[in-house]
Amino acid sequence: MSRRSGILEFAVLGLLRESPMHGYELRKRLNTSLGVFRAFSYGTLYPCLKTLVANGWLIEEPGNVGEAAASLTGRRAKIVYRLTADGKEHFEQLLSQAGPDAYDDETFAARFAFFGQTSRDVRMRVLEGRRSRLEERLEKMRASLARTRERLDDYTLELQRHGMESVEREVRWLNELIESERAGRDLRGSAAEGTAQQDTTSGATGGLPRPGDDPRPDTPGDTAT
Repeated sequence: MSRRSGILEFAVLGLLRESPMHGYELRKRLNTSLGVFRAFSYGTLYPCLKTLVANGWLIEEPGNVGEAAASLTGRRAKIVYRLTADGKEHFEQLLSQAGPDAYDDETFAARFAFFGQTSRDVRMRVLEGRRSRLEERLEKMRASLARTRERLDDYTLELQRHGMESVEREVRWLNELIESERAGRDLRGSAAEGTAQQDTTSGATGGLPRPGDDPRPDTPGDTAT
């Protein structure tokens, strides 16, 4: 399994832990809540769903559209995907992991989106790991810029500075998040701490700081399956 496929499976399991959904709704939730999946296609999602069903982590159920209505419109009834007990257990195992894969560039956004379902100690390890990773990157970027500054034209130099500033902003954001965690301020409704579970796609973060990127609107013209 590729890393991107693993991230997608994690995100699908996490969203279905909140409630059963059909494929079109899943795709919308992935697009709006996880920036890493904004360019996502049904061609990627449905093989993932089939794999999760085959593994026993999801089951397929008929949707609310009756057979008569479906035959009149000529459309198939929507299939609703529901998380099984084994699927919930598997997702909780994934949530408990806090190794290097949890805070790399491809994975961190997906992990952060489900921090409301993640225990405090795992959240802290992921945040601190991500911060350390970026601090190392920033040090290398500064050293590289110092070595090559005289050989760069103005535009390339500005591009290098822009990259450094982006990393510096994320490090500051992570510092604020870590400080908030240490002060005991959770994601609002954190299920992991025993309070009512949060819909992680709503963007509500209680007392925690949040990055400034706004989700992009849904792609028009999508059709349900």
